[in-house]
Amino acid sequence: MFRRDFIKSAMAGTALGALGPAARAIASTDILWMTWENLAKDDYLAPFLNSRDISITKTFIGTDDEQFAKLRAGGASSVDLITPGLDKVEYYTASDLLQPIDFDKVPNAALLYNTFKNTSLGKVDGETYGIPFYWGINPIVYRADLMDEEPDWSVFFEGDAYNGKLAMRDYALEGIMIAAMYLGIPEDEMFHMDDKQLGEIKKVLMIQKSKLRTYWNSIGDLTNLFATGEVVCAFSWVPPYYDLRAKGIEMGMAKPKQGVIGWCDTIAVPKDVSGARLDATFELVNYLLGPEYGKMLAVGGPYAQSTSAARDSLSEEEQDKVFIKDLAVMDNFVWKQNPPRYNDWVALWNEVKAS
Repeated sequence: MFRRDFIKSAMAGTALGALGPAARAIASTDILWMTWENLAKDDYLAPFLNSRDISITKTFIGTDDEQFAKLRAGGASSVDLITPGLDKVEYYTASDLLQPIDFDKVPNAALLYNTFKNTSLGKVDGETYGIPFYWGINPIVYRADLMDEEPDWSVFFEGDAYNGKLAMRDYALEGIMIAAMYLGIPEDEMFHMDDKQLGEIKKVLMIQKSKLRTYWNSIGDLTNLFATGEVVCAFSWVPPYYDLRAKGIEMGMAKPKQGVIGWCDTIAVPKDVSGARLDATFELVNYLLGPEYGKMLAVGGPYAQSTSAARDSLSEEEQDKVFIKDLAVMDNFVWKQNPPRYNDWVALWNEVKAS
């Protein structure tokens, strides 16, 4: 698939735009970046474009699966930069779609937080193919005015005080991870559980189901359930916490010591990128891990970079909002991985829900 043909195809299926004024079209090098729309805002990228003879064409994705499918269908020869999830990089490397990150061309990578330097995810045989880019957590969010104390994962499995007022996301991977953290199953075993362990998981998930108000799919629906008091505590994404606090509702956010599910997207370079395009792409990667972009992402997102480049330029309130004021939160991260027996996980999850 030729580059121009890929762009035409992208325009038919996703939002696509070029950054900068019309003169950018004649820049010596154009980079095609396939990413999430919230990461490629014009103002985020303006400092990069204004100081270089480089233009950026961006095509937006709706899911990681969509991105992977496009690369496998021929996009790997047309796209210069992609944004796969940290736990999804292995799918791309297994299909030989990526090239290793050249750290000599990405000096800001030296500022990666240790959690991201040390993770084995995104790597093959010691080479990094997906460099951690931006991240966050999926915590417990709760109505602080309607609960007696800050909860941990046990609230979903023990006691009767909040029966019928709890919610869990309808996603087998995270739901079973939470049950495993509650049971104390170590992270190095969590994604490789045997039949006996999965049997224990099923038992506690059956208990959990009896306590739930609902399994949620839409974060908007969950936010509404919090607002009405129908749900007082849920495994959640962060937005309900801030949205409802802004409306005057006393909300809390808990980061259980048993483990916090972290999420992280990476930046990765398709295999066939070379020459001037490759040099320009690594310039962009370095910028995305640097202080200017990091500050705008933190304030505008709000999302945290994987590096400390912008940390000192943020207020304590801004740092707290993207979880970098107290870096100890990273000590309890449990990253999502792809269990070899995931079909069994999904079957178990569906059996519990149908019971």
